[in-house]
Amino acid sequence: MVVHLSGTLVCRDLSEVQVVREMLPRHIELTLLEPGCLDFLVEQTDDPLVWRVEERFAGSDAFRAHQARVASSDWGAATAGIERFYEVEGLD
Repeated sequence: MVVHLSGTLVCRDLSEVQVVREMLPRHIELTLLEPGCLDFLVEQTDDPLVWRVEERFAGSDAFRAHQARVASSDWGAATAGIERFYEVEGLD
């Protein structure tokens, strides 16, 4: 079953926006290389502090592996304090 995460990443200020802008290209590149990654999109909305996030993975194992990698990544460390509001569907 496909796992779909959707939601937002919400920066408190422009310094957090800058961190996202600097770190995001490599984060996207690494995520798209992960086994089971079907789609991965993070894009800034009309509100410059808010980023829309859409992820699809080919099953719970692939999604959990992604979450584990992110937790120990440069992206994970640099953005740990940025608020996230996510909904996940299809997770076993």
